[in-house]
Amino acid sequence: MNDELNNVQNQQLEEQQPVLKNEVEISAPVKEQAAEEFNWDAIGKKDQVYSAAERQKLETMYVNTLSQITEKEVIDGIVIAFTDREVFVNIGYKSDGVIPANELRYNPNLKIGDVIEVYVESQEDSTGQLLLSHKKARLLKAWDRINDLYETGEIIKGEIKCRTKGGLIVDVLGIEAFLPGSQIDVKPIRDYDIYVGKIMDFKIVKVNNEFKNVVVSHKALIEDELEAQKADIIAKLEKGQVLEGTVKNITSYGVFIDLGGVDGLIHITDLSWGRINRPEEIVELDQKLNVVILDFDESKKRIALGLKQLTPHPWDSLDSELKVSDKVKGRVVVLADYGAFVEIATGVEGLIHVSEMSWSQHLRSAQDFLKVGDEVEAIILSLDREERKMSLGIKQLIPDPWVAIKEKYPLNSHHKAIVRNFTNFGVFVELEEGVDGLIHISDLSWSKKIKHPAEFTKIGEEIEVVVLDVDVENRRLSLGHKQLEENPWDVFETIFSIDSVHKGTVIEKNDKACIISLPYGVEGYAPNRHMVKDDGSKAEVDDVLDFKVIEFSKESRKIVVSHSKMHQEVKEERKKEVSVEKKADDNAFKVKGGGEKETLGDLDIFANLKNPKKSSKTKKVEPTEDEE
Repeated sequence: MNDELNNVQNQQLEEQQPVLKNEVEISAPVKEQAAEEFNWDAIGKKDQVYSAAERQKLETMYVNTLSQITEKEVIDGIVIAFTDREVFVNIGYKSDGVIPANELRYNPNLKIGDVIEVYVESQEDSTGQLLLSHKKARLLKAWDRINDLYETGEIIKGEIKCRTKGGLIVDVLGIEAFLPGSQIDVKPIRDYDIYVGKIMDFKIVKVNNEFKNVVVSHKALIEDELEAQKADIIAKLEKGQVLEGTVKNITSYGVFIDLGGVDGLIHITDLSWGRINRPEEIVELDQKLNVVILDFDESKKRIALGLKQLTPHPWDSLDSELKVSDKVKGRVVVLADYGAFVEIATGVEGLIHVSEMSWSQHLRSAQDFLKVGDEVEAIILSLDREERKMSLGIKQLIPDPWVAIKEKYPLNSHHKAIVRNFTNFGVFVELEEGVDGLIHISDLSWSKKIKHPAEFTKIGEEIEVVVLDVDVENRRLSLGHKQLEENPWDVFETIFSIDSVHKGTVIEKNDKACIISLPYGVEGYAPNRHMVKDDGSKAEVDDVLDFKVIEFSKESRKIVVSHSKMHQEVKEERKKEVSVEKKADDNAFKVKGGGEKETLGDLDIFANLKNPKKSSKTKKVEPTEDEE
């Protein structure tokens, strides 16, 4: 049933389709003709009749009023309106642009109609608004301008915004530039804050386009003006001329003086005839004073000034009655290893050499006796007014201990001393201030072989000594320590006699010999060939063996011993015994063989039979190396 209904509807549609087609073909030309004749521009307007030529002319004029702009470029615009937050600018585009009001805050006098530079951010944002930026336009133009000014050296104005580390920040054409403290003025500036907010002239001295850094200088402008003044001032200078100046800067080495457009330097040594540690002791900043020109260099524009030269030299006013051997008082102003400089009057100094500080002969430095600032009393040793030199001494204030040295330190007298220094040949000791003596290394001990004094004593230690010799002329004392005891070698001579045997310990060994510790703290000397044991091996350190004395010298305190001699002599005795036994056997053989008759008392063999131990020694003994 449904299928039959669908077939009927399809047949009806096919019959109607040609009719609709004809209607469309007939109505289409009519509609196209109506659209061409309809004036769309007249909708909502009063009827106006323009010819085609007039319409074309008007359209051209209208199109020319619209600017052709592109994004990311800088163009000029006219301020047309203000709000609290925005400024509206006409750039001749189909819509007006908007700029944040804070970008124009630097220009409080801006008014409607003023022309400003703007940077096209976007022709149309999401809301259809034309976006402009005056700040970016100003920066781009400013950098171009900055580079031009840097190339030409032209002067530009800028406002100092704030202080920063080492200088100030300056607003130049909307760009923050750095003004170093040294470039603010030709004279050092101690308070930077007084310049904040000022508008000044500057010269661009450095531009870094990569990092967008600009350095400006105000000092450069002043220097340009002063150059001409300097040349004129220097041309009029003369040595010895006295000028008034102002203290401009103080350094550790001197003072810079402004002479009215040109600077000069007073070296610290030319500030005062006396010694000073810092220039601030004499002058202060901004102080006005008279100076004398000592020297100047026109090519380098350097001027050397002096202040002390305006007053007489202190040596010229030194007491004419002062002479050698007079006593003076002064203050230590300089210390060196070789001595101390003492100021006895302002600008008058004398040197106390370290050798004139003590009667002692051992080496010491001036710092051991004095320090800077000490008030001292001294004797004048030499005085040269022409050369302005004076030498002083302080040891002369106390008696010379060597004047009566023989009475105080007679020969063989015993004393206590302090060890002060070592040498390879002995020990220097001090008996009192100014009295030193030497203990030779051979006079330290009777029995021990000492290679270096440090093995026996140490610096600063107290030691007892005996006076052996006094040399007043050369100020030398020969001292001894071993002489405090009797010479034990007188006794050793009887104990360690030749061929006497003693037990000893090997304490040291080298390529040539061994050192043997013998009884009573005595050391013996044994050549290596005398250190061979009975089994042929060599003796080693710490071996305890018997030794025979083969040489003794009391004068040189030398004992030579031998261990090899001990077993070599035993072997020699055995060899002799074997020889005797052999001779007896030969004699007995002769009797048996019918030789010359001998009585029983003449035969040694019976004597040997009486001593069975001796007769039992029949082993052959090999001769030693020395015996061969």
